[in-house]
Amino acid sequence: MYLAKEVKADIFKQYGGDAKNTGSAEGQIALFTHRINHLTGHLKNNRKDFNTERSLVMLVGKRRSLLDYLKKKDITRYRAIIKELGLRK
Repeated sequence: MYLAKEVKADIFKQYGGDAKNTGSAEGQIALFTHRINHLTGHLKNNRKDFNTERSLVMLVGKRRSLLDYLKKKDITRYRAIIKELGLRK
């Protein structure tokens, strides 16, 4: 499985501040980005997998919502997470 407990804990520890802080916006955005990258690679090999394509679009929307929320609440945290993950609008 591509997303083991250890991988999730590492993502939340690196971006959320603590491995148990799974509710932080930064940690969730980083987790969604990891999942989006994985699904993108899968879709490059399996072009006709429309269920995965739909899941990918939904994940991108969730990440966008969280980024909009973070931008509205704290612009410095938003800019930091965008820079760390290499995202662009």
